[in-house]
Amino acid sequence: MKKQATGKVILGIDPGTSITGYGIIAGGNSGPELLTYGVIDLKGFRNHFMKIKHIFDRTVGLIDEYHPDELAIESPFYGKNVQSMLKLGRAQGAAIAAALSQNVPVFEYAPRKIKMSITGRGAATKEQVAFMLMSILGFREDKIVLDATDGLATALCHYYQGNNVKQEKNIVSWKEFINKNPERVK
Repeated sequence: MKKQATGKVILGIDPGTSITGYGIIAGGNSGPELLTYGVIDLKGFRNHFMKIKHIFDRTVGLIDEYHPDELAIESPFYGKNVQSMLKLGRAQGAAIAAALSQNVPVFEYAPRKIKMSITGRGAATKEQVAFMLMSILGFREDKIVLDATDGLATALCHYYQGNNVKQEKNIVSWKEFINKNPERVK
């Protein structure tokens, strides 16, 4: 379901070690527009390092096909299983490395921030997020893949941040930050 982009293109990634979800939107004057969404299915790979390679390769492939201006990625949530966290971090790192290798800027969002930006509630379920995405982006899906909609939610969260997301690597003091962002001072 490939559509032609009409504005800034954002690739959203929900990294996973079994399934990595992605969504691509374009942000034009008339609001966000769905370009595509789907999953990178990793269940066929037994070797974790081959999963990482596949995430990298597929992310580069999506970048080559859709030419996103930015990549938004979900940060790993903190769990009790350290091994799972390490593997999830590697999956996230593969997608980030793929974007950076293609000179695509990367922005990271916490799961609660993503849910809050889509549903207004940071503790929303995956199903609630998927339902809101269908309403906002105007698509209907009988058999929704929640990992795919999580990737799409990440892209839409970044879109909603608009010009509020700034890479402030050159700011070296609070005074400089305030001078460059007067609208953020109350």
